[in-house]
Amino acid sequence: MKKITVIGGGTGSYVVLTALKKLPLDLSAIVTMMDSGGSTGRLRDQLGVLPPGDLRQCLVALSEAPELWRKLFLYRFENGDLKGHNFGNLFLSALEKVGEDYNTVLDTASYVLKTKGKVIPVTFDKTHLCVQYENGAVIKGEGNIDENNPEKSRIVRAYLEPAAKPNAESIKCIKESDYLIIGPGDLYTSIIPVLIVEGIKKAIMSSSAKIIFFMNLMTKTGQTTNYTARDFLADLTRYLGREPDFVISHSGEIPKSILDWYISHHEKPVENNVDKNTFDGIILKEDLINRNHISKNSADALTRSILRHDSKKLGEVLTPILTI
Repeated sequence: MKKITVIGGGTGSYVVLTALKKLPLDLSAIVTMMDSGGSTGRLRDQLGVLPPGDLRQCLVALSEAPELWRKLFLYRFENGDLKGHNFGNLFLSALEKVGEDYNTVLDTASYVLKTKGKVIPVTFDKTHLCVQYENGAVIKGEGNIDENNPEKSRIVRAYLEPAAKPNAESIKCIKESDYLIIGPGDLYTSIIPVLIVEGIKKAIMSSSAKIIFFMNLMTKTGQTTNYTARDFLADLTRYLGREPDFVISHSGEIPKSILDWYISHHEKPVENNVDKNTFDGIILKEDLINRNHISKNSADALTRSILRHDSKKLGEVLTPILTI
């Protein structure tokens, strides 16, 4: 059975894992632990816990429990003292407070949700993402980088403060994988935070695993302003230490109502300019998006992307690659 590891966090990893859990694969997810926005950020600040949000999404994606459990772990309170908090985040944070260690947290949550596969925090260290821009500006904290960040200069350096040691299980998982799937997800707040944990880049460089990269659909203000696909690929390669073997991009129209939303947030579709003259790997271009407009939960204080990859479409493009 092929061992597949998804690297990232948030909605992107959720969509990929949802697509793959029905296939006969040995699935794992190595998850970013640097989130500091929204419900997760409040729990970090008030309780001193590790960030649960990205772990929770991956656990739910791999869940084979009844639908009610999955809905429960995704439920966000809309009023009262818990407004904005996600039940799954509260559950994981409470487990951390009463459990012996974080492996107990994950084992318990995996048991409740009947997960198919492993969800692996990239680190257990409490650390924060920082970025430095070409103009010299420095922003600290994933939430500050991700949300309402007007910076237009390019990021020249991403680092963790303090530096973080890897979860040994994440290194082992990378070494044993047949394929590493990177993304989809925001380049500097979902993907690169995993890659800058000590030892992760070295493990990937020495791994024999094939790397599949899902190209971003849109640029992201404060992170990848005016980036083309070549820019995304160049930055990712720098932090990976090697080029991906596959680059999979969306090809097709995006509904005007969705484009208008992004234009209002100073973001635009990523120009697909990766070709055989600039990339030695395999390039796949397919219609990959969910064309349904994703509405914002009234209890959610964060501005979240409304354009998402479609899990069924991702499954269709990945199946022939992963099952050969």
